Amino acid sequence: MAGKTKKTAAELGVISEMDRYLFGEGTHYEIYEKLGAHPMTLGGKKGVYFAVWAPHAAAVSLVGDFNGWNPEAAPMSLLGSSGIYEVFIPGLETGELYKFAITTQTGKVLFKADPYARSSEFRPGTASVIASDDHFRWTDRSWMEKRQAGNPREEAMSIYEVHLGSWKKKDREEKNGFYTYREAAAELADYVLNMGYTHVELMGIAEHPFDGSWGYQVTGYYAPTSRYGTPEEFMYFVNYLHKKGIGVILDWVPAHFPRDAHGLAEFDGQPLYEYADPRKGEHPDWGTKVFDYSRHEVSNFLIANALFWVDKFHVDGLRVDAVASMLYLDYGRKNGEWIANKYGGNQNLEAIEFFRHLNSIVSRRGKGAMVIAEESTAWPLVTHDPKDGGLGFTFKWNMGWMHDFLEYMKLDPYFRKFNHNKMTFGLTYFNSENFILVLSHDEVVHLKCSMINKMPGYFSDKFDNLKAGYTYMMGHPGKKLLFMGQDFGQLHEWDEKVGLDWYLTHEELHGNLQSYVRDLLHIYRKYPALFESDDDWDGFQWINANDGDRSIFSFIRYAKNRKKSLVFICSFTPVARPDYRFGVPKRGNYTLLLDSAHGAYAPGEAPVFKAVKKECDGQAWSVDLPLPPYGAAILRFS
Repeated sequence: MAGKTKKTAAELGVISEMDRYLFGEGTHYEIYEKLGAHPMTLGGKKGVYFAVWAPHAAAVSLVGDFNGWNPEAAPMSLLGSSGIYEVFIPGLETGELYKFAITTQTGKVLFKADPYARSSEFRPGTASVIASDDHFRWTDRSWMEKRQAGNPREEAMSIYEVHLGSWKKKDREEKNGFYTYREAAAELADYVLNMGYTHVELMGIAEHPFDGSWGYQVTGYYAPTSRYGTPEEFMYFVNYLHKKGIGVILDWVPAHFPRDAHGLAEFDGQPLYEYADPRKGEHPDWGTKVFDYSRHEVSNFLIANALFWVDKFHVDGLRVDAVASMLYLDYGRKNGEWIANKYGGNQNLEAIEFFRHLNSIVSRRGKGAMVIAEESTAWPLVTHDPKDGGLGFTFKWNMGWMHDFLEYMKLDPYFRKFNHNKMTFGLTYFNSENFILVLSHDEVVHLKCSMINKMPGYFSDKFDNLKAGYTYMMGHPGKKLLFMGQDFGQLHEWDEKVGLDWYLTHEELHGNLQSYVRDLLHIYRKYPALFESDDDWDGFQWINANDGDRSIFSFIRYAKNRKKSLVFICSFTPVARPDYRFGVPKRGNYTLLLDSAHGAYAPGEAPVFKAVKKECDGQAWSVDLPLPPYGAAILRFS
């Protein structure tokens, strides 16, 4: 059994005076190398060094299997006035379970998981696990160099959003049949490459106690969830996808955390990580705690955590969940349930400063990593530079577009002509931010129906509707995101407890939809016109935005060099248009790359339409293109 060290805190010397100063200032961006559990050699002895921040505690000790979970066996020493307690235990090795036993000012003993733990016990266990991430050998250098040299705003980005626990299931009882990180890497990479996605976005990777939270109620911010394996196995996953040319984005949740007894809530017997006043420190809708962004050590915990995933795990982006709930003091609260800021407004000034600090430091140190805002309001300048009054995010989810798009797509085709503006409104503000068009997991749960079952009409009509909708989405300015199952028409709503119904891909309508989405994604990646100028009117031109009576939308996407430009035609009624004609900006040949009846055409087989000098849509030249019911088409011209 490992014994406790006889060294005093002052003699350990792991956390320096400068470390404490930077942590207190909120600028110790590698604080995770100091706090938590770290295997090392001290005084010639191998063991593990532990440190925890608990400034309100009367005492702190280390407990685990190695000392029978006895709060008196391994007392920790307070390091000056920092509120940090530390201890070195010789003989301990990785894999051991541990917690901190925190004695509060009232004498109560709390058993808390390590906020900086690198690994956690598989649920329902709640202990932290001693882990080391220093042995993995990365082989993704070329990917990382390319990322650092690139500009994601001018590159193709089609994101496949995945809940790893329900993407697929193994036929085994162990850990609910979850795929391991290693097992998922190869199968997921093959699927993503085949379909043509550029990135995977993973839901719920940081440790969380409850499957039903989907990973959005986090207790282990520095620990990849043990549901799917160890930290080194997650490194393998990221490295493998990078070697295959696939980016990895993680959902990240700095907005709130759960009340679980072993977690961050009232960590040392008093509010520490959360605001003390419940009018700021609690989310009434979610029953969770809100981080206190004004406390430097708390903002440091979160900002260092963002850098931790980028640096230690090479992730390419963090999608920040529930940004609006952080920005607005009255989010989800009624009158009398919130506190105005010092100017009398409802903006959380501390959260604004937090975001500017976060995004500035990730921009400076993240080697090309992105920070993406899930922000559901019209908050201005979300993706603009903090120097210009912005928040500094790389991208913002376009929730307004998503809402309008789905409201339109759910309509009976007869009523679409009265709601034509729902599809055109997004083009009035598409260049106000750097947007990602999203059809995420949130849109296919809680009785909202799966994507295919949102569509009106007979069963086959649903697929035709969705093809037209996805074509429109692919042509609309903005990066793209689809949730797993949407690309083949998953029938039932997403359920985190079961795998997707992959057998559907072998049925005609579902398999045909999947092939069509694959064709769209490959066209998207091939043509710079679809991603180079997502925030610039020079990259977009309406042909006809006002064809509401026929519910047809036609527009052009231009590359920066004006070569290989693309025309999009999308019809949203079950009416054939054999006499359809659209205006074009110049004479020449227009090559049909894809249509909804055929999918993509092979080189040399694509039909070619010659523009004729006949006025249409305000243009001197035009093309005659018969449209079938729910017809969609993409044509190339130079």
